[in-house]
Amino acid sequence: MSAVKILLRTLVPLVLSGSAGLAVAQPPAPVLVVAAEQRHLSTDIQALGTLMANETAVVTANLTETISSIHFSDGQRVKAGDLLVELNNREQQAQLEEARVALANAEGQLQRARQLVESRFLSNQELEDRQREYDIARARIQAVEARLADRQIRAPFDSVVGLREVSVGSLLTPGTPVATLHDDSVMKLDFRVPETRMAELRSGLMISATSGAWPDTLFEGEISVLDNEVDPVTRTVRVRALIPNPQGLLRPGMLMSVRIASLPRQSLVIPEEALLPRGLRQFVMRLDAGEDGGWSVTRQQVELGQRFAGYVEILSGLAADDKVVSHGGFKLRPGQSVSIKAELDIGQSVADTLRSDDAVN
Repeated sequence: MSAVKILLRTLVPLVLSGSAGLAVAQPPAPVLVVAAEQRHLSTDIQALGTLMANETAVVTANLTETISSIHFSDGQRVKAGDLLVELNNREQQAQLEEARVALANAEGQLQRARQLVESRFLSNQELEDRQREYDIARARIQAVEARLADRQIRAPFDSVVGLREVSVGSLLTPGTPVATLHDDSVMKLDFRVPETRMAELRSGLMISATSGAWPDTLFEGEISVLDNEVDPVTRTVRVRALIPNPQGLLRPGMLMSVRIASLPRQSLVIPEEALLPRGLRQFVMRLDAGEDGGWSVTRQQVELGQRFAGYVEILSGLAADDKVVSHGGFKLRPGQSVSIKAELDIGQSVADTLRSDDAVN
């Protein structure tokens, strides 16, 4: 065997073993870490909502007839049953008078028939005929009175009348609006809240609201009901609150800014810069202690709650005191060895931490 081959057989294993040794000896990556910690959180729920009247009705007629009189003014407050509009009813008035005369005649015939039956001058069958004629005459009056009532448009509930849409003498047809009535004694305020905050809401919970029309006035009310479904697109639930409106300042359609005071809760938080977003999911690099006292990292998915200035609430994926990489996590691989250069407090400046470490060293 030549001397060159003997030399190669000797050097190749040495080079390979040296390369492996270099890979093993690669130092852990220095990282800045922070520990997940429990905090008392209290975040007011804020939303925008739209006002609606407690009850709303567009007053119309159910027949075709001309308007003979109008008994309300624009913006007038009315009581339930108040007469608003009267349609032409001359024909029905004449029919009612005729029906009343017929009823009086039928009643007289019935009374005489009863007397004759008692005197045995009239049969029971003829008495029954007189009774039937009386009942028909009375039913005719009720029918005419119903037709008259159809020609009187009345307020269905206590309300404020909007702008008048018709005039005396105009022909009113079914579906033609006369005016819009709003019961504004209590206003309904509808707004949407993220589904993640649903557990904090309940019927009877107090809310406060402001309007651009009355910026210096705070309106207070309470939650009436939560909708029975969550919007699958926006992931929000519709909430309805009731706000008393004794002075009539609030109007349907107003935009309101809503605030709901949230009860304090104990939650886990980490700095926002520790998050590693991947599509719609969020991850962190969590440190795991090795048997040799060293550290390695694991890519851990987390579920987020509310975001705050500089930190974020963690709903699942971490436990209290878990250490996560706060800076440089994008460059790390799962399972990679790391060394802790410094451990930060949530909200602590990296520059301040490094300067303090340099001063100590």
